[in-house]
Amino acid sequence: MTLRLPRRTLLQGTAAATLLAAAGRPALADSPLKVGFVYVGPVGDFGWTYRHDVGRRAVEDHFGDRVETTFVESVSEGPDAERVIRQLAASGHELIFTTSFGFGSSTLRVARQFADVKFEHATGYQRADNVATYAGRFHEGRAVVGTLAGMLTQSNRIGYIASFPIPEVIRGINATAIHARKVNPEAQVVPIWVNTWYDPGREAEAAAALISQGVDVMTQHTDSPAPVQAAAERGVPAVGQASDMRRFAPEHQITALIDTWGPYYIRRVQAVLDGTWTSTDTWEGFADGMVQLAEYGPMVTPEMAAAADAVRTSIVDGTYDPFQGPIMAQDGSVMFEDGHVPSDDEIRGMNRYVEGVVGSIPG
Repeated sequence: MTLRLPRRTLLQGTAAATLLAAAGRPALADSPLKVGFVYVGPVGDFGWTYRHDVGRRAVEDHFGDRVETTFVESVSEGPDAERVIRQLAASGHELIFTTSFGFGSSTLRVARQFADVKFEHATGYQRADNVATYAGRFHEGRAVVGTLAGMLTQSNRIGYIASFPIPEVIRGINATAIHARKVNPEAQVVPIWVNTWYDPGREAEAAAALISQGVDVMTQHTDSPAPVQAAAERGVPAVGQASDMRRFAPEHQITALIDTWGPYYIRRVQAVLDGTWTSTDTWEGFADGMVQLAEYGPMVTPEMAAAADAVRTSIVDGTYDPFQGPIMAQDGSVMFEDGHVPSDDEIRGMNRYVEGVVGSIPG
């Protein structure tokens, strides 16, 4: 069973939150487990939020009437998120997934007030006894995308529509640039920062601006298919984000990163049902199936596909890391020495560009 709660229903103020807390159901073995999902965008974004909602529906399909799920979409990061998360906790939800980086502080504050509720924060890094974190190794997908982009570009300028200057986005830009230059040393990645996860109009405008600057391959780390559509309208191949977006550009999508959350959500719900849930930090990629790639588009030749597949295979079998040194920073300094395989902490903390990225990271 699904309960879709609009924000106007949840955000009724302190009095309503107190009432919900008083009415919160006890965790009875014969009652369905209430699982909440907080989304930064609409479920119809066909990108990041859509894929999380696919995962939520997988939970329903798997557990049937043993669970009851609730989702709240288009929740702004900040105070809005904290109110939504708190009211889900107060209304008897025993497991809550908060699915955007910017929900981190709000999740932790609410978790301190509801010690019996389990929280899971997507792409986060701060944990507590009742707060787990999880994310995909998206940079693995960007390594394959960069390989294809480097072979496809004729202008040697690859566009990258970037959301917010956080390490997750920076390392995606870097992985793209590193692998584009491995197959095409003249290639450059040109980011444009839009300071939003989901704004189709702004995303489309950014794509048009990059194309006017000579970009002839488009990539993105924002959540709508607008950049793919805008690129296709101008005859520019593009990469989808979080979901397979080929329906929006069947002749122009190169591939797409596909985030697959269902298996993880099922595991974590089962852990709550079994009484075995603990606070964990999960970071999975190609080998685990959390990160996947869409079918290659018609512009990808067999030779290009073979080169891209070789990168993916080497990541899956553990013989190659996308940030394996030598890696040079944009300023000419050494980021990772020759042969050095960076730790997860080194990768997660990445906060500067590599060689081949144009411009600077916003302050």
